[in-house]
Amino acid sequence: MIRHLLLPVLLAALGVPALAKISPPDGAALRFEAHEDLGSYALPIGPHDGDRMATVRAEGEIDVRAYRLGGTGLSSYQIMLGFRQQLEEAGYDILFECDEESCGGYAFRFDTRIVQEPEMHVDLGDFHFLSAHVPGDSGLFASVLVSRSPSAGFIQVIEVSPPGQVETPDVDVSEPELPADTEVAVPEAALGEVGTAMETVGRYVLTDLEFETGSTTLGGGTYDSLADLATYLETHPDARVALVGHTDAQGGLAPNIAISKGRATSVRDRLVTDYGVDPARLEAEGIGYLSPLATNQTAEGRTQNRRVEAILVTTQ
Repeated sequence: MIRHLLLPVLLAALGVPALAKISPPDGAALRFEAHEDLGSYALPIGPHDGDRMATVRAEGEIDVRAYRLGGTGLSSYQIMLGFRQQLEEAGYDILFECDEESCGGYAFRFDTRIVQEPEMHVDLGDFHFLSAHVPGDSGLFASVLVSRSPSAGFIQVIEVSPPGQVETPDVDVSEPELPADTEVAVPEAALGEVGTAMETVGRYVLTDLEFETGSTTLGGGTYDSLADLATYLETHPDARVALVGHTDAQGGLAPNIAISKGRATSVRDRLVTDYGVDPARLEAEGIGYLSPLATNQTAEGRTQNRRVEAILVTTQ
């Protein structure tokens, strides 16, 4: 107890900044909290290039928190601005800051430490990230990740500090009042017309594709979503698209990621062979069951979750 009472005085005497209490916006509810007395965190300090990303090893006490900010009209960028100001006022230097495109898209999202759904939701078409460090040998590091769903903002904060220096921030730990219906984890526009989806939210859900559980083979016949996507690519010759496969939650994560990538590849092959799309304009990736559209507790929900989305990578 005495050591903790003297800690702020000792830090000041040594010239080390007081620990920042990174607080969420008013109304944010704590959904997840974890503490490690001594751990290591690969803190991103650069974008993912598809193979790897630059990180720095931050070691010490690690605190991870995830929040849900319901009923807000703020964009993910606007939410992030508040955290950036807090960190700078606390003496942190920003090491790296990016949005979904400059971070490296799905490769970045799935190669860094993120609390799992549903406590932390990350929309691949709408997220912002920053990492920061108090200069010198402070041992203080932090990262903030912000994303949105149609009805809420989602925030993850990771703080690393030298052992014995963590103070618990004052936060609202009440459980959020969630809607009765399953929350759709994509913007509504992404479920509509392909042109509107691509130009407004940068993603399009191919809702009519059919995959059986455990299968990577796209069902036979024609699909309106493929024809519409091919037409969009024909009329936007500079556009490139990443096809991202998704599964239901039956089975483990690793095999589901493999299945989902196989489904994306199947869709890519169909677009190339049946619609003449240049394969150089298409990428194929998979993220398993980590971003569901609907509940996995019903057959209908699992069917919706077995899908492929088209993410607009660039129009340049």
